[in-house]
Amino acid sequence: MASFHVFAGSQKTIAHPKVRHMSVGDVFDALRLGFEDFWEKPSHYVFLCLIYPVTGIILLTWASGGNALQLLFPLMSGFALLGPFAAIGLYEISRRRELGLDTSWSHALEVRKSPAIPAIIAVGALLVVLFLTWLYTAQSLYVWLFGTAEPVSVPAFLTGLLTTQQGWALIIVGNLVGFLFALVVLSTTVIAFPLLLERDVGAYAAIETSARAVLANPVPMMLWGLIVAIGLLAGSLPLLAGLAVTIPVLGHATWHIYRKAIVPAGTRRASSSAAK
Repeated sequence: MASFHVFAGSQKTIAHPKVRHMSVGDVFDALRLGFEDFWEKPSHYVFLCLIYPVTGIILLTWASGGNALQLLFPLMSGFALLGPFAAIGLYEISRRRELGLDTSWSHALEVRKSPAIPAIIAVGALLVVLFLTWLYTAQSLYVWLFGTAEPVSVPAFLTGLLTTQQGWALIIVGNLVGFLFALVVLSTTVIAFPLLLERDVGAYAAIETSARAVLANPVPMMLWGLIVAIGLLAGSLPLLAGLAVTIPVLGHATWHIYRKAIVPAGTRRASSSAAK
């Protein structure tokens, strides 16, 4: 019964949420609202999110120290696959601000008291599996093109990457495969975690609703994915320090993407624009 609840949610929330159609303007409005959430108390949020760039630096150090230079980019880009789960505390802050409640950063930890926490952990575990699968795929692709010998230095690795056919094949194929992983994560979790914070619908319904939201709004959701990718790239350039700003802004904005994509609970009759 416990495992059933994790995947199916509580009996009171068994009905799947209704999805609304979004416009491109809704995406930019959600981003604007995310900035507003962040700037209300930016020092608190930056302090809270310093853990993310620090974790990223640890991952980079591990890769360099372990003579795994070929995994540097997969680690940096794959770190974004964990973003929807890592930012869950930020969704809670935006939810509380929306309700007019206290938004001190400490309330981000109250997520652990949510009745849907088992389902949240289950979806988070899915992202961890996808992250590890991406790293394994990236390593396998490198071995297929360059063999089992690891790069001896950064200059040697960059030379092989940029001046050989194998290197360009690794760049092109690797980015295409990475795009597919990112698309899977976007489709399955773009609104899954915010939904679970508000309604204990279960992991399956959260993932299924997220996929329906993407299918109903392909252009706005692809635009949102592009904005997230650009934001994470921009935040990563100054030694990952910029992630302390871009991650909270994108995290807060994700809550507002959820609000614009899903019909509110308790709405008796969806608007004419709601997806059936």
